[in-house]
Amino acid sequence: MRKSAFACGLLASAAFFSPASANESVEKCSADANNWCVQSGNYAGTRYSTLDQITTENVGQLKVAWTFSTGVLRGHEGGPLVVGDTMYLHSAFPNIVFALNLADENKIIWKYEPKQDPSVIPVMCCDTVNRGVQYADGKIFLHQADTSLVALDAKTGKELWKVVNADPKKGETGTGSPLVTKDKVIIGVSGAEFGVRCFLTAYDINSGKRVWRAYSMGPDSDILVDPEKTMSLGKPVGKDSSLKTWNGDQWKIGGGSIWGYMAFDPELNLIYYGTGNPSTWNPAQRAGPDGKQIDQKWSMTKFARDVDTGIAKWAYQMTPFDEWDYDGINEPVLADIDVGGEKRKAVVHFDRNGFGYTQDRVTGELLVAEKYDPVVNWATHVVMDPKDPKYGRPQVVAKYSTFLNGQDVNSKGICPAALGSKDQQPVSFSPLTGLFYVPSNHVCMDYEPFKVSYTAGQPYVGATLSMFPAPNSHGGMGNFLAWDAGKGKIVWSKPEQFSVWSGALTTAGGVAFYGTLEGYFKAVDQKDGKELFKFKTPSGIIGNAMTYSHGGKQYVAVFSGVGGWAGIGLAAGLTNPTDGLGAVGGYAGLRQYTNLGGSLTVFSLP
Repeated sequence: MRKSAFACGLLASAAFFSPASANESVEKCSADANNWCVQSGNYAGTRYSTLDQITTENVGQLKVAWTFSTGVLRGHEGGPLVVGDTMYLHSAFPNIVFALNLADENKIIWKYEPKQDPSVIPVMCCDTVNRGVQYADGKIFLHQADTSLVALDAKTGKELWKVVNADPKKGETGTGSPLVTKDKVIIGVSGAEFGVRCFLTAYDINSGKRVWRAYSMGPDSDILVDPEKTMSLGKPVGKDSSLKTWNGDQWKIGGGSIWGYMAFDPELNLIYYGTGNPSTWNPAQRAGPDGKQIDQKWSMTKFARDVDTGIAKWAYQMTPFDEWDYDGINEPVLADIDVGGEKRKAVVHFDRNGFGYTQDRVTGELLVAEKYDPVVNWATHVVMDPKDPKYGRPQVVAKYSTFLNGQDVNSKGICPAALGSKDQQPVSFSPLTGLFYVPSNHVCMDYEPFKVSYTAGQPYVGATLSMFPAPNSHGGMGNFLAWDAGKGKIVWSKPEQFSVWSGALTTAGGVAFYGTLEGYFKAVDQKDGKELFKFKTPSGIIGNAMTYSHGGKQYVAVFSGVGGWAGIGLAAGLTNPTDGLGAVGGYAGLRQYTNLGGSLTVFSLP
């Protein structure tokens, strides 16, 4: 993917490209070490660069090379792309897209400013963020807040086509970044907090015509599964696998949002992604007719789907009958991992529920499932014996079950909080060390479910939350850690005062980069986590670190612009501690360290 440490880099990146099945333009763009052509760094989602001009020896000398303001406040997630001499970057709502000329003082080549109805803002669950544009075939693809999917001419910014993916009046919104594979652009939809039955859709890259759509729950024909061929932990899912796990027609307002980053394996022709929480957050309203727990498939699920047909190859539900809002949307990362002395084609996923999962990406076999934050207490472990009827299921601790404790009862001290041990902030995999670098949250909660009625377009949450730092630990709300996905072990962990809400980046220089909520951009040694560099940017960082090279010089860049779920209090001016689904009180201290912003900071060596 980048220019040096090539033998290592091939393991994590080039091996995932195949002219026969990958998008040719993305493959060509990504083969150039100077570019950053995909939000996740590559199809495998490793966020690793083979650029090595910036190393552990000289990273401490980094200086600000240039900055750029988007002119928009609120949370800035995602990051820019670099294709040749052009950088493409986006903003939070109204989702402005800029093209900058890196060869001419970073001048604005074009600017695309969508005209969106501001009524979509109150329907967006957790700030007005957007997770980035994608590039392919001379086009830039933008997923707007109002769910419009737009194709822009990469040279001129001219709108080539536009399709409406969903309806904000029903609570359906767009914050995710598309995935471009072959001749398709694929995008999900948000809305579980509004009782939306969410879906993933593939559109033709040239016309915008819908090719297929897969719902998160419902009839087999809607969720695109083959009852006999779609597998779950080695067994066929069977007929009506989703309908059988919902009470009556509750699946019609079942949730299962899809807004995290996705990955693609061209050799297997499979895309990987996760689905979110079931609606509502009150589990008592989702119980079966006998008052017992039912799985509510396929919310909280990792899917592997054929990119041409959308048919699921396999599915695995991380948190059946969710009682804590542990969305399963976090990004999958594809890498070859040594598990028990055997090299496996793996997909690795750090779930909101606090478990790090390593699975065979061909079959979905569960290889590793261990806690990546030691304070996780809602479950003791995941059953790993394939002969056990509970295989693959987390073993819930009754004390922390919001269902067993009952409606209108405040269950206290649940770890992690609803925003998870990790939320949307993507990890990075470095083939130099064979380790994953995880930006994480170290936060717990009190959770009180209550009865709520469904009305289309209105919030359908049904729980009051309070969040706070995990007790009996370092007192902070975050960690940046290195994880061995073959053993399911933390190798080292670096505490942070607030959650690490930015995406990680690793490079062939042996450095790992990330940002903090109070606004520090940091570089650490991949081997031991030793801090080598830090710089206070204008605002809290929830964007993803990226790197590129231009004119023979390597640059590292990151958005600063506090917001997202953790920073919603600052972003939206909220002060009630239970607002922002409990995050406002938990992160109230952020006001003492940072303020709103929306800018890109670019670093280089002198």
